[in-house]
Amino acid sequence: MYLLQAPQVLELQTFTSMPPSLRRRERSVWADANRGGVATDSFLEGPVFDDAGNLYVCDIPFGRIFRIDPAGTWTQVTEYDGEPNGMKFVDPTTLLVTDYKNGLMRVDVPTGRVTPHLQRRNTESFKGVNDLVLDAEGNIYFTDQGQSGLHDPSGRLFRLRPGGQLDLLLSNVPSPNGVALSPDGRILYLAVTRGNCVWRVPLLADGSVAKVSQFFTSYGPSGPDGLAVDVQGRVLVANPGLGYVWVLNPSAEPVVVLRGPAGASTTNIAFGGPGRSTLFVTDSTHGDVLMHALDVPGVALHGLPPLDEAQAKHRH
Repeated sequence: MYLLQAPQVLELQTFTSMPPSLRRRERSVWADANRGGVATDSFLEGPVFDDAGNLYVCDIPFGRIFRIDPAGTWTQVTEYDGEPNGMKFVDPTTLLVTDYKNGLMRVDVPTGRVTPHLQRRNTESFKGVNDLVLDAEGNIYFTDQGQSGLHDPSGRLFRLRPGGQLDLLLSNVPSPNGVALSPDGRILYLAVTRGNCVWRVPLLADGSVAKVSQFFTSYGPSGPDGLAVDVQGRVLVANPGLGYVWVLNPSAEPVVVLRGPAGASTTNIAFGGPGRSTLFVTDSTHGDVLMHALDVPGVALHGLPPLDEAQAKHRH
């Protein structure tokens, strides 16, 4: 009989904390809806690294994006009327942001200027977009979570093609959240927060999906959030309700559990540091960024291909 070996349990360490001067101890519309009206001084999400090794995180309730240098020093990049959640670089100086309030937005990092990328689908507003990932061909996969859940399994997964075509891949998800791609780009992993699980979504050659399955089942008060994949195909799952990051082998067996401090809400994750083998984790409860050095690097993240003249003219 085969017995699953107990996963190794390791403790996440604090890399940096949001400085007191940047914390806002005040009510916000976001906190009224999502934190029971409790004043929330920040809620960190969307970690992503630039080519120089700086870490970027967003602060959902106050529409802020910060850059954190390798020494842990914070600088505000921008503040705007939005609720930024997930972020990826589409070129060395441009962040593409899934903004719950506004749709897909672009941030020019040197200037802090925020402009729309895709705000509506056929003039219909999104439920509330959440996270995104790009593949090697420039396709953008993003989740539209809104307030969906087991009571209303109507969350959506979209693909935005480089030419502008928007494909609806899934429309029956009870709270779609983080997304990540397998090393070969043929499988998309989808965090289903209020279903407390991760779905496995095969991406077929004709652009469709089929045989979508439940890859991993978690537990606790709040299910999987941010996802990442390493070069061995292991799937890393941030679980805010438990304060964990699961490291799952390709068979979805937990091989490592990275545990945050008491009360941590481990919302999202990104690989960075030397060799891209250190995992950085946003702890939204405490306004911290946690970290742990791993033995396997994360997969390289993709940006968008350069625009040709016709595309550039259409966009502007």
